[in-house]
Amino acid sequence: MKRALPILLTSVAIATLCGNPALGQMMPGGPGGPGGMNGRPGMNTPGDELPSTPAPDKPDAAAQKAFKAGMKSMAKAQEYASAAAAATNADKKAKELEKMQDAYDRALDQFTEALSNKGDMVEAWNNVGYIHLKLGAFAEAVDDYNHTLALQPDLPAATLHRAEALLAVDRIDDAKSAYMDLFNHERPLADELLAAMQQWITDHRANLNGMPQKDVDAFDKWVQEREGIAKQTASLPQ
Repeated sequence: MKRALPILLTSVAIATLCGNPALGQMMPGGPGGPGGMNGRPGMNTPGDELPSTPAPDKPDAAAQKAFKAGMKSMAKAQEYASAAAAATNADKKAKELEKMQDAYDRALDQFTEALSNKGDMVEAWNNVGYIHLKLGAFAEAVDDYNHTLALQPDLPAATLHRAEALLAVDRIDDAKSAYMDLFNHERPLADELLAAMQQWITDHRANLNGMPQKDVDAFDKWVQEREGIAKQTASLPQ
């Protein structure tokens, strides 16, 4: 049986988490707060011992710890993806893809934990966007990359992956803007995006998927024009 895609944590949920106090923060009146053990001053009798509890991690340290764990999980997911691509047996491929999804889900939780402690962690937003893109949660990926690029605009790879997600949700005008940005600043990534655009056109020629035919034709014409310009200028200094 196919394993149902788990509910993915959206960028809205992540942003909500980012506004919460750091995990592990103790409430006032509890152990270590302004009151005694019962939350009221003076209630601890001589000889009482406070319970031994580990000090909570500082937010930055907790964020780094969760981020490192997420990187390990994402690396495992990519290993499983490679194994699935190389598998010739259908059952083997399915098992590797299931392990890949589990690892991506685990990484998603870990990067989310990092963001709950440090909401401006660009690398975590970037990786959450990548995972959502790989799992087919394209609207969430666009949201994640919006956060990423708002924090650090000069990330060409994030611009590319955001554009891929934009294509997947048929936001072709936004994808065209991303292409022009990459064409002017990172030509190899612009070429990758152009290939993705050509694939989009092929897919929509086979199935319009709700897109007007005239829009597909206009986009096809634009892509052909850009391809011609790219070939003409390929030998010029970048």
